[in-house]
Amino acid sequence: MKIVVSDSVSSSALEVLRAEPSLELVYLAGKADGLNHEIQDADALVVRSATKVNSALIERAAKLRAIGRAGVGVDNVDLDAATRKGIVVMNTPGGNAESVAELTFALLLGMARRIPHADASIKEGRWEKKKLTGIELRGKTLGLIGFGRIGSEVARIARAFGMAVLAYDPYIASRLAEEQNVRLVELEELLKSSDFISLHASATEENRHLINAKTLALVKPGARIVNCARGELVDAQALFEAIESGRIAGAGLDVFEKEPPADSPLVKHPNVIATPHIAGSTEEAQEIVGIRIAEQVRDFLLTGVARNAVNMPTVSVEEHKKLEPYLQLGEKLGAFLAQIAGGRLLEARISYDGGLAELNTHLVKNAVLKGVLGQTLSEPVNVINAGTLAQERGIEVTELRSARRATFSNSLGLALRTENDAASALGLVGIRGALRVLGINDIDIDAPLSGHILFIRNQDVPGVIGRIGTILGEGSVNIASFTLGRKASESGGEAIGLVNVDQLVPAETLERIRSIPAVSAARVVVL
Repeated sequence: MKIVVSDSVSSSALEVLRAEPSLELVYLAGKADGLNHEIQDADALVVRSATKVNSALIERAAKLRAIGRAGVGVDNVDLDAATRKGIVVMNTPGGNAESVAELTFALLLGMARRIPHADASIKEGRWEKKKLTGIELRGKTLGLIGFGRIGSEVARIARAFGMAVLAYDPYIASRLAEEQNVRLVELEELLKSSDFISLHASATEENRHLINAKTLALVKPGARIVNCARGELVDAQALFEAIESGRIAGAGLDVFEKEPPADSPLVKHPNVIATPHIAGSTEEAQEIVGIRIAEQVRDFLLTGVARNAVNMPTVSVEEHKKLEPYLQLGEKLGAFLAQIAGGRLLEARISYDGGLAELNTHLVKNAVLKGVLGQTLSEPVNVINAGTLAQERGIEVTELRSARRATFSNSLGLALRTENDAASALGLVGIRGALRVLGINDIDIDAPLSGHILFIRNQDVPGVIGRIGTILGEGSVNIASFTLGRKASESGGEAIGLVNVDQLVPAETLERIRSIPAVSAARVVVL
C-alpha cells in the first residue's frame, strides 16, 4: 500500500511508515509538483497545512482511502469531496495543545506587561519606564471560548497565575469543567465578566465571526482578546474599530481570516501583538503530531480502525473489535434484502437489539447502507460515504434501539421499502462469528447468510420442495443447505425457502423453478 507524504514531517514520523514492510512511502516534501502524479495510485495522503487537498486532487486519486492531517485544522481539505468518495479524513487534536497554550499565554503576558512596546522603545534608545506600567494576571478573570484540549491546558496555566477561569462551550459537560475549577457560563456572561478572552473554538459556519461588532459591544471595557485558534472566528474590521475606540485594550493574534494579512490596519495597530500562525510551531509539537498521524494512517490501512476521524465517528480499537462482526452482518443483511426487495429504494429502517443497541452503531448503520446501495450504484460505497449517498438519493433512514425487546440477543433487523415491494429480515452473529438470517418478512427461519442463496416464496403445499430439489439437481447445482419457514402452522399458507448452493444457479434452471405453480417468487442472491 502506497502512502504519499506531501509536506515536511519529522524523520521519526517517516520512520513509523518505513518500519511497516507492507507500506510504500513516497516523500514529496519540497517537491510538491510531483503530487498530481503520485496521488493517482496512492492509498493514503499525509499533509500539514501547505498542501491544498481540493476536489480536483481527490478526484484524481483513484485508490485513496485516507487523508491524514498533521495538526488540528482541516480547512485545507475538502471534507465534502473526501466523504462522498469514501475517504476517511483524520487529524491530530491535542498533539500541539501545550505549544498553543504556551503561545496563548505569551500573548497574554505580552499585552499585560506591554513587552513589545518596551522592547521597541529601549532598542530605539528610549527609557520609558513610567509610560510602560502594566497589569498583573493574578486576580483577573480569563474567559475561554472553547474548552477542548487546548482550552483545558490554557486553564491549567491560568490557575497557576492565580486567575479565575470561565468557559463557554455548549458541547462540554459541566462536570468536566468543574473538575478543573472552571465555571461553564453562557457566552454573554463570559464576554461581560472577563478581563482576558481567549478563543479556542473550531472554524464552523456557525462560529464564523463569533467576535463581531455585536459581541464586542458586550465585552467588559478594557478587556484584551487572544486568538490562537482560527482567523475566521474574528471580524477583523469590528475588532479594529473596538480597539481604536479604546473599548478593547488590545489583542494578541496568531491567526487571520486571510493569511498573510496584507495591509491589515488591525495588525498594524500599536495595541495589537501579531504572530504569523506559529502557535503549534515548536519542535516538540511538530514531532508529536507527525508521529501521531503516521501511526493513525498506518493503523487505518492495516486494521481499518480510524482514530480522530473528522468525517466519521471515531471508535477505539476495542470498540472496533466488538463492532467488526456486526459490520459484516450489516453489510450482508443489507445486500441480501436489497436483492430480495428489488426496485428503487425509498426507506430503510434499522433496528438494534440486545447488547448491540448499547454499542456505537453509526458504523453498523453505514455498513447496512453499504450493502443495500452496493447492489445498485456503480460508484464505490463504503462505511464512510454510505450515509451521504443515501441522503443524496432521498432515502429515508430510521434507527430503532432496544436493549430488552429482542427474542434473540444482539440481533440486527432491517426493513426496506421500495417503489415495488417491501421486505424485512432479522440477522444474528452466531457461533464462531457465523452470520445467520433468523427471519424474513415475519417468518421464522435459520439459515447461513453467505455465498449463493436461492430465495423462494411459495404456497405451502406438498411436492414443492421435492420439485425444487429435482430441478436443481438436473441443472447440476449442488445444495449445501435447504431451510424452510412458514407463516402459519397449518399447510396452505405462505412459505419461504432459503437454499444455499455451491454455485450460481443457471438462468434456465431458475426459470424452471419459477414455473412451478405454487412458487410465487424465486430469486438468486449473491453475497
